[in-house]
Amino acid sequence: MLSKRIIPCLDIKDGRVVKGVNFINLTDAGDAIENAIFYENEGADELTFLDITASADKRKIRLELVRKISENLRIPFTVGGGISEISDIEETLKAGADKITLNTAAVENPSLISEGAKRFGSQAIVLAIDYKKVNGIFKVFTKGGRVETSLDAFNWCLEAVNRGAGEILATSMDKDGTQSGYDLDFLSRLRKLVKVPIIASGGAGNKEHFLRAFKEADVSACLAASLFHFRTLSISDLKLYLKQNEIKVRI
Repeated sequence: MLSKRIIPCLDIKDGRVVKGVNFINLTDAGDAIENAIFYENEGADELTFLDITASADKRKIRLELVRKISENLRIPFTVGGGISEISDIEETLKAGADKITLNTAAVENPSLISEGAKRFGSQAIVLAIDYKKVNGIFKVFTKGGRVETSLDAFNWCLEAVNRGAGEILATSMDKDGTQSGYDLDFLSRLRKLVKVPIIASGGAGNKEHFLRAFKEADVSACLAASLFHFRTLSISDLKLYLKQNEIKVRI
């Protein structure tokens, strides 16, 4: 059985790490490079970097910052935000990313998933989906959670996997920043639908939330931000707790 992964997320705005609640009211959470180095030393399995305003601002990702972070990392590094063309994927991978996430651009141009997977391999293409329950239906949102689409979240995930996405980063907008626990209902249903690894995102508030996501929803990884950024919970303590509760993790 593969080890479960713990992934800190660096949401980047204007070159700084930020964190909000339900995708709004962003507060500063420090320097991106300093945070990246700290998390690797803490025992993070991977690091995710999301330029959260790139798509809404209609600009490309900040590749110079990607390069600087990658130069200081040995663990896998996933990068997203403002990647809208095959050339963007190539440049981001060349800048040091191991994987890229597609969100808004994939919704607007689904063939980008297929072309990216064909050229760079499915392992390098992660579908990032921001979803929210609207009138009882899980809907896909784009532009950093600003735009509601007509897409059903489950159908969209299935299409993306069929097109070649090798992993799904599922972020609950309802849970984001609330520290009330991951969206186990959505994650459990998604787990039954697709065979690729699923990364749970949105809602982590304590150690038990990670344990429940691994045990009840069988996700491959848990991503968190607030808990780690504000040093409420250390990755080393979390992993020890998970191991004591029979979850296979890298210590």
